[in-house]
Amino acid sequence: MAGGSVVVFDGNEEELPEGSVVTNSGRLSVAEEFHEPDPSDHPFTPVQLARLDDALTLASRETGLRFALYLGDLGADARASAVALHDRIDGRVEAVLVAVSPQQRQLEIVTGSEAMVRLPDRGAKLALMSMVASFKEGDLFGGLLSGLRMLADQAGNRP
Repeated sequence: MAGGSVVVFDGNEEELPEGSVVTNSGRLSVAEEFHEPDPSDHPFTPVQLARLDDALTLASRETGLRFALYLGDLGADARASAVALHDRIDGRVEAVLVAVSPQQRQLEIVTGSEAMVRLPDRGAKLALMSMVASFKEGDLFGGLLSGLRMLADQAGNRP
């Protein structure tokens, strides 16, 4: 993969860093070593990501609602950040967002106006409590998976 901007070099070629060359057109080409990301930086394995994707797809297909997950920092006001993320989802009136910030120990479930009719606060709270219980045991993946299933079950089948 390549990227960057075009730079025309007009200096002394002997001063170039290792891995650099001036092309015939006068542009500077610099090679950079690629480093694989550290697997410990990712909370899920590829298999777990595929299973979460399947769970999202299945929940959306069964209920007719749009389920989405967000995993990351939610900032100082977690609820406001989750609502802002929810607002960016296409078809947000039918969307259900599960936003988790493990470092902050925050979990927010945001539903659109149509989704709220089928997934009342009580149902969302039950799923939230189940997820929190799994998270406390150190099972982020299992908590998300079971939470999605519970939310889909609470919402029921597509009308």
